[in-house]
Order: sequence, then C-alpha cells, then structure tokens
Amino acid sequence: MPDDHEERFRQHEEMIQGLARMLAAQHMMNEEQREMNRDIKAILQQQVEINADVKTTLARVETLLARMIPSTENGREA
Repeated sequence: MPDDHEERFRQHEEMIQGLARMLAAQHMMNEEQREMNRDIKAILQQQVEINADVKTTLARVETLLARMIPSTENGREA
C-alpha cells in the first residue's frame, strides 16, 4: 500500500513540474507578445502621422491643380 501512495505522489509531482514548465513557457510567450504589441503600436502611430502628411500633400496638389486648370471656359485661351 505505501508503494501506491509513493507512486501517486511521484505522478503528482511530475504533473506539477510539467504545469510549472508550461506556466514558464506561457509567461515567456506573453512577454514576447507584449513586446510585439508595443512595436505594432509604434508603427501604427507612425502610419497615422504619414497618413496626415499624405492628406495635407493631396490637398495642396488639388489646390494647385484647381488654380492651374480652370474648370470653366472663362479664362482659357482661344
């Protein structure tokens, strides 16, 4: 009978050690994910700034085109 208890105890110890290894691995994956999330957040912020610059440039180009290309016949050379 004592052998059964010792065997069950050993099995439980192995399970606990396995769970501890899994928890440590999960912790590492979570840390890596946090790091990737920070990188993505920084990239997205840069993209927001780029988009704003592109919109500004587009508005300027549209304004210049509107000045250079009249939309009516008035002002065009015959």
